[in-house]
Amino acid sequence: MSPVDLIALSADELATLVRTWGWPRYRARQILRWLYRARLTDIAAMTDLSHADRTRLAAEACIGALAPSTVLTSEDGTRKFIFSLEDGKRIESVLIPDTSSRSTDRLTLCLSTQVGCTLDCTFCLTGQMGLQRNLLAHEIVGQVLAAQRLLPEDRPITNLVLMGMGEPLANATAVEEAILRLTNQSWGVGFSPRRITLSTAGLSSRLKQVARMGVNLAVSLNATTNEQRDRLMPAVNKAYPLERLLAACRAFPVKPRRRLTFEYVLLAGENDTEQDAARLVKLMRGIRCKVNLIPFNEFPGNPHQRPSDERVLRFQGILTRHGLDAFIRKSKGQDILGACGQLGTLPEASVLVRPSGPPSPHSIPIHSHS
Repeated sequence: MSPVDLIALSADELATLVRTWGWPRYRARQILRWLYRARLTDIAAMTDLSHADRTRLAAEACIGALAPSTVLTSEDGTRKFIFSLEDGKRIESVLIPDTSSRSTDRLTLCLSTQVGCTLDCTFCLTGQMGLQRNLLAHEIVGQVLAAQRLLPEDRPITNLVLMGMGEPLANATAVEEAILRLTNQSWGVGFSPRRITLSTAGLSSRLKQVARMGVNLAVSLNATTNEQRDRLMPAVNKAYPLERLLAACRAFPVKPRRRLTFEYVLLAGENDTEQDAARLVKLMRGIRCKVNLIPFNEFPGNPHQRPSDERVLRFQGILTRHGLDAFIRKSKGQDILGACGQLGTLPEASVLVRPSGPPSPHSIPIHSHS
């Protein structure tokens, strides 16, 4: 019989396993703390278990762990981790430092929730892969544990964004379980839900599940008319057109002192006109929100282009003059295809990479979602 992978078990499943062995109930909590707080991968190191219990546990169980097969380091300090899963499929996570004077300790990890993506957004490399499979809860959490193991103990990850490969709400059950493990304060990783942001392309019928998770919500909008969104995000907009999506956003129970985030990828000649900005202002009326403007991050083979800085600033100016908080995201990690929309599989020759090494001290600020 194959050993039980402890990290793959939910808290309830682990409690059941402990009970079948005749161990006291608190033993499950001890093991969970070693898995998620201490990030252990060695059962022998669980020092508050007796030697006999550790021997029994090691004989019948193991601790699976993600470890990056490749680490790419950008000239701006961003690091992209490429993980090979047990079935040989690959996912990517991106670790983004913030060296701005405002928040020098901020360290954000961008997590993947699927291998590939179920959607077909035309400006996203992941969407070109198609959906290969959903990630399991422990594979989502495992990205956090793996990244933190590579960092010094005094350099914790401060923020998590579910904005990597995949549509989180197309894998909502596993994502919800992962967030439970990440936010549990007694045995889990211990993140505050305020430090976690989930980004959806607009699966409006599932926004209630985000409210139940208690994390921040970011909606990838990217268009101001259904005709435009049908071209850019055909799969999601046919199922959840703008009117339905915005109605769900207006009904979303935003907690006090929090706001919804709308993400808007600016594509030259497609959705970056003054008319688009004016329509966006109207769409946002009545919603407590901010808008993150993301100038398109180009990648090989994609026909879209990045707008000029002048055009981006003009678009932002229209939003701010009408009272919207609008921020221009300065994407990081573009030289390793680690920026927004750039995660996925390309021929190796197409990727400009740098070997892993110490981050460059010359970093640019990032306006984060949370």
